[in-house]
Amino acid sequence: MLTSLTIRNVVLIEALQAEFAGGLCALTGETGAGKSILLGALGLAAGERADRGLVRAGSDEAAATAVFDIADDHLARSVITDAGLAIEPGEPVILRRRLTADGRSQAYVNDQPASVGLLKSLGDLLIEVHGQHDGRGLLDPKSHRGLLDAFARNEAERDAVRKAWGELGKAMARVEELTRAKVNAAEEEEFLRHALEALDALNPRTGEEPALAEERKFLQSAEQALAELQTATDALQADGGMANRLSAALRGLERVRDGLGQASEGPAAEARASLERATGALDRALIEFTEAEDACADAAASFEVEPGRLNAVEERLFALRAAARKHDVTVDELPGLRGDLAERLDAIEHADDRLKEAEKVLAAAQSAFDRAAKVLTTTREKAAKALEAAVAKELPPLKLDKAKFRVTVASDPEKAGPNGRDRVAFEVATNPGSPFGALDKIASGGELSRFALAIKVCLAAGDDGLVLIFDEVDQGVGGAVADAVGKRLKTLAAKGQTLVVTHSPQVAALADHHWKIEKDEATDGHVRTSLKALSGEERREEIARMLSGAEVTAAAREQAGQLMAG
Repeated sequence: MLTSLTIRNVVLIEALQAEFAGGLCALTGETGAGKSILLGALGLAAGERADRGLVRAGSDEAAATAVFDIADDHLARSVITDAGLAIEPGEPVILRRRLTADGRSQAYVNDQPASVGLLKSLGDLLIEVHGQHDGRGLLDPKSHRGLLDAFARNEAERDAVRKAWGELGKAMARVEELTRAKVNAAEEEEFLRHALEALDALNPRTGEEPALAEERKFLQSAEQALAELQTATDALQADGGMANRLSAALRGLERVRDGLGQASEGPAAEARASLERATGALDRALIEFTEAEDACADAAASFEVEPGRLNAVEERLFALRAAARKHDVTVDELPGLRGDLAERLDAIEHADDRLKEAEKVLAAAQSAFDRAAKVLTTTREKAAKALEAAVAKELPPLKLDKAKFRVTVASDPEKAGPNGRDRVAFEVATNPGSPFGALDKIASGGELSRFALAIKVCLAAGDDGLVLIFDEVDQGVGGAVADAVGKRLKTLAAKGQTLVVTHSPQVAALADHHWKIEKDEATDGHVRTSLKALSGEERREEIARMLSGAEVTAAAREQAGQLMAG
């Protein structure tokens, strides 16, 4: 619902702010007062094409802001968030547009800079204008299929078609993939066989590279290590060997110690104690030295490697790394690559079988889509007849009794898609014997708005959250026809909000809310347009003016009261 419209420096409007409510909202005023300017300003805020002629003379820029109160599940909220802008649950949607005198334009959504395209997308979701110069709503043939579907209530059938189309797309993609693979199979098969043979011969294993690298490092140091160990061993064994000398010294000390006897006091006892320490130390040294000799021997044995082992390790390591570089993978990924190549080769070898199977799946998916699309077409054709009949009943009261309305549903397999394969068009013929054609090509002036009104009354169930605007829908009619127009507008407004720019007192009298657009000449000589909310006596006076013209009579006031009383 449109809750407010703020306009600044748009043509004759210097500054205007209007608050709107739900239901049927009538905008009246004398010809030339600026009703079209008001709608133009709303269109500016809703992303319509901007003409710098909208900027009020003498002003640097014009601005228009429209505020909408919408449900939390309204599609407009998703469009805003998908565009990367912020909006909180329950927060109104605020569309604002600035237009400079040199034609530059800036757009904002909830005070966040946005593209004019986003503003237009949101405007299309929030407002639908019906008038002889407006190309939105029913005048856009691209909207007709969606409107007919809403009337048909065929959600289940549309879901089935979308699902079938998705499966058909997958099946088509699979056939295309296998067909391309078959075309390139000969060249790829040769490559795969060669690559597999090489990998089979290499037989790479996960974790092999670091183990080989470590062994290579060890082998490279083995020769130098053996030389150092030999030097150390030679030093230990020089001059008869350190072990022999330690053993001889230990035996000599033991003989001296044993010769001192077991004296417990005196010089002999002290010497014996010293010799005990010396023989103990030599004994320990001999043990440690012997262990050192054994350890050196063990270490030397470890470095005694198989002749040619270093070359073998390096060849294996370099072969693995070369294969990895060739296939642009790591060495550890080579075993997995081998499996992938085997699968690809298997796919080529069984390409015909796989392709035939995929073609069967495609044929089944095509049949399923055809069946679902046919059912959807049937719902549309049935709904088209029902809509034609419903609109036909609406036309005579609107002084369109000679006109005809039809809905064409044309199936085109070449245009198949997730919404089926139907092209839907609303067409009219205004006179007996006249050919049917598009609404905007056949109808003109007030006829166009009345056609739109008749159709919208029949399609009203599909207008959730949309602000409907009718511009001079009552043009050229009066009396009972104007009353019929008003009642139908009232019916539409009961489902949400409908704004009507009208010259008909019958229509204005049925409105839930009434605003008068006035044009005044200020003291500075400039003409200004303003909008005034009417109620009570002021509203009756405006309806009386619409009935009688320039001079409001008592009879007109009485008749206005009767119209307002219903």
